[in-house]
Parts: sequence; C-alpha cells; structure tokens
Amino acid sequence: MAAHLPALVVVLNIVLLMFVMWMVGRARGRYGVRAPATSGDEGFERVFRAQMNTIESTVMFLPVLWLGATYGSPLVAGIAGLVWVAARFWYALAYAQAAKKRSPGFLVSAAALVVVFLSGCWGLLRALAG
Repeated sequence: MAAHLPALVVVLNIVLLMFVMWMVGRARGRYGVRAPATSGDEGFERVFRAQMNTIESTVMFLPVLWLGATYGSPLVAGIAGLVWVAARFWYALAYAQAAKKRSPGFLVSAAALVVVFLSGCWGLLRALAG
C-alpha cells in the first residue's frame, strides 16, 4: 500500500487542480469577470490567485514528491503528500474568503513540502554515497 500512496497523492493533486479551476469558473459568473480578464472584483481576484498559486506550487511539489518517493520513503512522501494536498485545499478555500486567512494552509503545505524534499535529498545522498 505504501508504495502506491504517492500515486494516490498525484490523483488527489489532479482533483485539487480541477477544484480550483471550478472555483475560478464559478467566481467568473458570480463576480461578472469575463474571460480573458483576470482582474475586477476582489473576490474574483482572490480565487484566481488561489488557483495560480496552487498551480505554481504543484510545479514544485510533483518533482519533490517523485524525489521523496524514489529516494526517500514512499510512506513518508505519501503521508506528507496527503498533508500537502489537504493544506492546499484549505489554502484555496481560505483565500477565497479573505486574503488574510490563507497563511495557515500555506504554512502547513510548505512544511509538508520541506519534509518530502529533505527525505528525498537524504535518500539521494545515501544512494550516491553507497
């Protein structure tokens, strides 16, 4: 099971990306911001930034998850990855409510990312040394 946990995290990350995409589409209708505009009502801009920040974070998270699952521990990478995904959902929902509410979700996701990164780097160093 542990070996498959990182793959489950990838699937959940895709669900997260679909969710924030849906949030932006819904916010466009709610706030009257027609594509291709990316500014207008502050409510829309918060949702849009939550989506963009999630995409930006995913670009870093997926290689780190691979590194952690391959050279570190798939169990550690998987559990920290689940925490990362949950925290990013929290981040997106909180940011949509108010910009000042986004920090806790960001901090938890950043901590999870660091755990996976350090685990992967430690495993890679051990592999290179041995």
